[in-house]
Amino acid sequence: MAQNSIAKVPVVETSNFLNKTGDYKKQCEEVAQALHTYGCVIIRDPRVNQQDNDNFLDMFEKYFVSRGEMLYKGEKVPEALPEWGYQSGATPPYKERARLHESVVNQFTAENAAYTPQPPPYDAKWRYFYRIGEKPANRSTEFDPPKVIPSDFPNFEATCERWGNLMLDGCMTVAKMAAIGMELPEESFTERMKGGDHLLAPTGSDLVKNDKGAVFAGFHYDLNFLTIHGKSRYPGLFVWLRTGEKIPVAVPDGCLLLQAGKQFEWMTGGYVTCGFHEVIYTDAVKEKVQQTLEKGGIPWRISSTLFSHIRFDALLEPIGKFANEESIAKFPKTKALDQVLEEVKSIELKKD
Repeated sequence: MAQNSIAKVPVVETSNFLNKTGDYKKQCEEVAQALHTYGCVIIRDPRVNQQDNDNFLDMFEKYFVSRGEMLYKGEKVPEALPEWGYQSGATPPYKERARLHESVVNQFTAENAAYTPQPPPYDAKWRYFYRIGEKPANRSTEFDPPKVIPSDFPNFEATCERWGNLMLDGCMTVAKMAAIGMELPEESFTERMKGGDHLLAPTGSDLVKNDKGAVFAGFHYDLNFLTIHGKSRYPGLFVWLRTGEKIPVAVPDGCLLLQAGKQFEWMTGGYVTCGFHEVIYTDAVKEKVQQTLEKGGIPWRISSTLFSHIRFDALLEPIGKFANEESIAKFPKTKALDQVLEEVKSIELKKD
């Protein structure tokens, strides 16, 4: 295992930027530099209350336990929508498989090697997609999966809306800070994010049914603009920095981790590259499971995650100073919806 530390990634305070006080432009430069150098950044956001994250994790632990029992009995999971490529509601395990990234994986040194074999197996995790934010009034119905809310969880919608909007605010803040730090107009990214299909996307991994070595999320990059993670109760997430260094992630208390997705790479012409990551059942996870069982806790790993997106009808293309002959050739003008649908097809979401 790599000995690198998440401490390499800067923790940027956002309070000055939010209040437009002090030397907030320096904070913006720190965000931009971190995304360029590492493909990720950690922020401390004064709007975020740890209790909201805990409430969210508590609810999804109970949800995934309930739906896991349904699946193990051979019952239909009512929130699963294979007809929409599982892009809303629940995705059961072994439905999604990461793209083949053998050429990337083969470049890593031994201490930075991926656990995920190539070709990757289907992911052992569950996932839930819940859309955050308002749809634009002129939204195309070409791809518009319905929002799904379980009938047996009365606080589901309120809990998702509360935590999801806090996470989305974090993405919007970093997008604005990155733009300023990259010497672009502040709204360069966020004006294209408004009305996007921002997805609150917790994953659930059964740590009893699975064991050490299980691949919960195979080595992959995210297709969206910015991915944001709150603090999980279990280890197992590993990220690769642009340098090729592999780092086990433990989000500091009161902080949020953001990773650049493919859409960010597209719009900056590769100045920011999408970050690779995987989630694996490791010895550290096993140790944590034993501690949880001894305390009577729930042995499921829940991720506190949101995917922020560029609006479907917006164009992906290098912008501002990032637009040059080379970048335009490598990242041709593409409708965001087309990019998303191509990526969803590539990860082989099985419809049964």
